[in-house]
Amino acid sequence: MSEPLSLSGVHIEPPAMGGARTDRAPVTSPARARAVAQTLAAWGLAGPAVFFLLVLFLLPVAGVFVIAFSDWQFGARSFSFVGFANFREVFLDPAFRASLLNSVVYVLIVVPGAGILGLVIAVLIESGKSCRAFYRAVHFLPFMATLAAMAIAWEALLHPAIGFVNQALAVTGLPTANWLRDENTALPVLAAIGIWQNLGYAMVLFLAGLKSIPQDLYDAADVDGADFWFDRLRTVTLPMLGPVSMFVVIVVAVRAFEPFDIVKVLTQGGPGHASEMLLYTLYRESFEYLRTGYGAALAVVFLGIVVTLTLVQARIMGKRVHYQ
Repeated sequence: MSEPLSLSGVHIEPPAMGGARTDRAPVTSPARARAVAQTLAAWGLAGPAVFFLLVLFLLPVAGVFVIAFSDWQFGARSFSFVGFANFREVFLDPAFRASLLNSVVYVLIVVPGAGILGLVIAVLIESGKSCRAFYRAVHFLPFMATLAAMAIAWEALLHPAIGFVNQALAVTGLPTANWLRDENTALPVLAAIGIWQNLGYAMVLFLAGLKSIPQDLYDAADVDGADFWFDRLRTVTLPMLGPVSMFVVIVVAVRAFEPFDIVKVLTQGGPGHASEMLLYTLYRESFEYLRTGYGAALAVVFLGIVVTLTLVQARIMGKRVHYQ
């Protein structure tokens, strides 16, 4: 064993056997500490949103799935699980099939109507030079307004005796109708109101899409001799609006599956089941008839229809959309 050396009063220890060092570097490096701090900061910022997503969405959805497999009635103190009995009843119920068919017809009318009219209005506003803000506000107002209040206004306009619509038709010599109490007109009238409500939203989205189209493409089309309206619309505007159009179709279709206010205020699903749609059927079964288990099964079926519709639309339209 070598003895410690002392040089000028400084004590020097001999090296350890094998040349191994006795001191060690800190286990936590600065880079690791920064990564941990960033992770904690991210969870701190996202934590409230994750918490409310869990409490307000995921837990209620899980509760609806549990109730859908039970015979629980609203206010009851006990329930028992019945398996798929509620779902079998849903698909065998003529009222459900009628409301599903009405919802599909409503969507097939509202989605193309709101999309096409929204695009036309957006193109007209963008091509104009004055009062753009006024026209945007006027057409977007129905989307912002409370639909229950607007439904009351529509009820007054469509009144069979003193409504403005029938009064105007009578003055011009056209036939009048009891619009909200006739099986042949109740659903088309609700669809027309749905178009009126959603076209402002589609218009704003199309306006944003039109703003993003480079002017160079229109200049190139003009050099090639493109017509100001048809050729420019066909070769430049519509292809460049592909992503916006897909978003408009998906969002408006999802919204079109959710009409409740106008059905509740104007028709209550009648006459018969002529204007009853899925969301109103769900409300009636759950909160009027207190068949909560059956209503939860309806909610699960409704969720499945909306999710399937969204995925199918995104898959089909995604193949026809070109992104920059």
